[in-house]
Amino acid sequence: MTTETFDLVVIGAGPGGYVAAIRASQLGMKVACVEKRKTLGGTCLNVGCIPSKALLQSSHLYEETTHDLKAHGIVVSGVTLDLAAMLKRKNDVVGATTKGIEFLFKKNKIALFTGMGRIEAAGSVAVIGEDGATTATLAAKNILIASGSEVMPLPGVTIDEKTIVSSTGALELTEVPKRLAVIGAGIIGLEIGSVWRRLGSEVTVVEYLDRIAPGVDSEIVKQFERLLTRQGLKFKLGRKVTGVTRGETGLTLSHEPAKGGAAETLEVDVVLACIGRRPYVEGLGLDKVGVTLTDRGRIAVDGHFQTSVPGIFAIGDAIDGPMLAHKASEDGVACVETLAGQKGHVDWDRVPSVVYTQPEIAWVGKTEDQLKAAGTAIKVGKYPFAADPRSRANGRTDGLVKVITDAATDTVLGVHILGAEAGTMIAEAALAMEYGASAEDIGRVCHAHPTVSEALKEAALAAWDKPIHL
Repeated sequence: MTTETFDLVVIGAGPGGYVAAIRASQLGMKVACVEKRKTLGGTCLNVGCIPSKALLQSSHLYEETTHDLKAHGIVVSGVTLDLAAMLKRKNDVVGATTKGIEFLFKKNKIALFTGMGRIEAAGSVAVIGEDGATTATLAAKNILIASGSEVMPLPGVTIDEKTIVSSTGALELTEVPKRLAVIGAGIIGLEIGSVWRRLGSEVTVVEYLDRIAPGVDSEIVKQFERLLTRQGLKFKLGRKVTGVTRGETGLTLSHEPAKGGAAETLEVDVVLACIGRRPYVEGLGLDKVGVTLTDRGRIAVDGHFQTSVPGIFAIGDAIDGPMLAHKASEDGVACVETLAGQKGHVDWDRVPSVVYTQPEIAWVGKTEDQLKAAGTAIKVGKYPFAADPRSRANGRTDGLVKVITDAATDTVLGVHILGAEAGTMIAEAALAMEYGASAEDIGRVCHAHPTVSEALKEAALAAWDKPIHL
C-alpha cells in the first residue's frame, strides 16, 4: 500500500478539482488528486456539459439541414439520421477532452490516484478501491474537497438508465424515443429535451412550478417558452409527478396539480427525470472528522473556502453558490491561490449562467424580479435581435438583450440575453460588471459591425439614454 506526503490532496477531478490541482502545482505545491472515475473531468466532461453540448450541436445541425437551409437557397433531399454516428462523435469529443486533462496532469506533475477519497483525519486521505480496500494513504498539509454533485432522486420514479433515465442515460439512448417525458423544466431538462425533440421525439415537459427555467428573468422566460412551444415542445406546468409505471406498450407517468386536484396520466416511451442535483458528500468521512454541513446538505465554508476543520477546504457543487462547472473552477483557483498567500476571490453574483437551447439564454447579475423585490430603483434597456443587421443576415432574429441598471448611478446590475449567441455574448457583460461598469460605459465601447454583439451595445444605450437603431 502506497503512503505519500503532499502539500495538497484534492478529492475529485471535475472542473473544480482538476483546475485547482493544476493551479496549485503552478504555484509550487506538491499535489495529488483522488478520482473515483477511471477518466478525469468529473460529471461535466464525462456525462454532463461536454457530451450534452456535442449532441446539442449535432441535433441543431440536423434540424438546420432538414428545416432551415431552404430559406438560404440550399435545397437538400434524402437527409437521414445516423444516431450511432452522432453518439460516436459525442464520445470522441468526450474522450479527447478527458485525455487533454490527463496530459495537463502529467505536464504539471500531479499524482493521480484512482479510487474513492475518504478523509481519515485532518491531514490524511485514504484511497479506497472498488473492492472497498484501501489502496493508498496520503498525508497532506491541506485537503481540498471537490466532490461535485449527483442526480437528485424523485420518489416514485426509479431510474434504470434504459427507459427511465437520468441526464446520464438520456445521452446514451440508442434509438430516438417516439414519446419522451421530461420531469423538470430546468436547464438540464430543457437542453436534453431539445436534443431529442430536434431528432424526432414528441417531447412533453412536466414541471412542478408554474413556469419553466427557474432563476431566469421572468420576462425572458415568457418569450422563451413561446419559442420552445413553437418548436414543438409541450409543457405541463404546475404539475406534481406521483409515479411512473411500466406497461406492455410503454410507460405511464402519473401527475396531478401541484396545488391539489384531479390526477392525470401521460403515456410515453422514455422518461427523463432531472429535477436537480444535490452535493455529493456521502462516504467522504466528513462526519468522522467533524466537517459541518449546512441545512441544505452542503459543506459549510468561510470566505476562503475553509471548512469547520482547519486544513480541510471545499469548493464547487459541494458548497453554496450556483452549481456550475465554471464557478467550481474559479472556486478552485481562488482557494489554492489563498493557500499560496495570494488574494483569491470569487464573486458568485458575477458568475454567468447559460441555457444551451436554440436560441440560448444567458445572464449575469440580478433579475428584474429580484431587484424590484429588494426595493432597488432601476432602469431597464432592451434591444431585440430583430433590429440587429447581423442577426437578420444569420436568420436568427428571435430574442432580445436586456440591461438592468441602478437608476441613480447607471451601474449595471444585471444583463439577460435570449438569442442565438447569448452564451458567448454574456462574457462581455460579466467582464463589465466585474469592473463596476455603467450602461454608458458599455454603450460607448466601439463594437464591430455587423455583429450580434451590437445588440448588447444598443441595449446598454437604451438603459442609459436612448438606443441609436431603434
